[in-house]
Amino acid sequence: MGAAACDAAVEELARLLDQVDAPLKETFQNVHQGYPTETLLRFLKAREWHVSKARDMTPIIPADLYRSIRDTHLVGLSGYSKEGRPVFAIGVGLSTYDNTLAHYYVQSHIQINEYRDRIILPTVSKKFGRPISTCIKVLDMTGLKLSALNHMKILTAISTVDDLNYPEKTETYYIVNAPYIFSACWKVVKPLLQERTRKKIHVLHGCGRDELLKIMDHSSLPHFCQQEGSRSSKHSPKDIDSCFSFDHPFHQELYHYIEEQGLNQEHIKQESLHVNIPEQDPEDAKIVQVIEAEFHKLGVQQNALWQLLQHRLTGGEAPASRYLPASVSKRMPAPTPTARSMV
Repeated sequence: MGAAACDAAVEELARLLDQVDAPLKETFQNVHQGYPTETLLRFLKAREWHVSKARDMTPIIPADLYRSIRDTHLVGLSGYSKEGRPVFAIGVGLSTYDNTLAHYYVQSHIQINEYRDRIILPTVSKKFGRPISTCIKVLDMTGLKLSALNHMKILTAISTVDDLNYPEKTETYYIVNAPYIFSACWKVVKPLLQERTRKKIHVLHGCGRDELLKIMDHSSLPHFCQQEGSRSSKHSPKDIDSCFSFDHPFHQELYHYIEEQGLNQEHIKQESLHVNIPEQDPEDAKIVQVIEAEFHKLGVQQNALWQLLQHRLTGGEAPASRYLPASVSKRMPAPTPTARSMV
């Protein structure tokens, strides 16, 4: 292509980019880093000088889609342990997954893993002068409900991705703010796990602050561990102080990294990318079945208790066995006569 045609293509592409929305303009500015013409030339060369195709390369990951993933899949980097391991915070109980975006959650998880392995771990290894190849995960169970069963497909897909592609990358899992529903499931799931995995999982009392301060400074504690009662529910994922927030430095750096990687690999819009959800390991499938069964049992008990409470509040005298499974009704006290029942 001649110089004049080349200049004309660059001018046309620049004109098209000048018409896009502000978020995409900001994306392009972050990518070109002060060298817009050279970056436009790179786009055009990658698409054999087709201006319209080069233009479609720019919105790699729309900010609104990325933000929606961050607002519903609560995960972030809160800091580092005293030994240099990255500390990832995960809001298990309050993540409100959209099942229609399952593939995007898996893709987002892969992107975080890749950023961890390619950028974060090499950086801390260099800083500490020794190889650091694993991270720490703090899982907040605040708000965990039976409805979490509806998201089991997404959760198992993410777990399977880790097992198949990123094995042994987590040094320790710390469980905090665990409600009864977690304790009940953990009791039946724990014996099914391999001993190596069981040793990695530590269920801490309350928010776990005191235990976690033994391995990390206060500044690296996830926001839901900084004091008793400081659970995730008190921190919106839109709060910049929350490591879950799209505006948190970690997610801003990650987002820009993903943009640059997408451009370098000549990817197009994220909407057209598709991540296949891998097949689950048979042993893991058994564990999921146990969890589902336990959730179902807890749901039956919860509904039965609610019905019993309603009945007693209205003055009924029906025995607990009418509503509850035998294992539960045996533990229930006999109904106390009410003024209404004695009339």
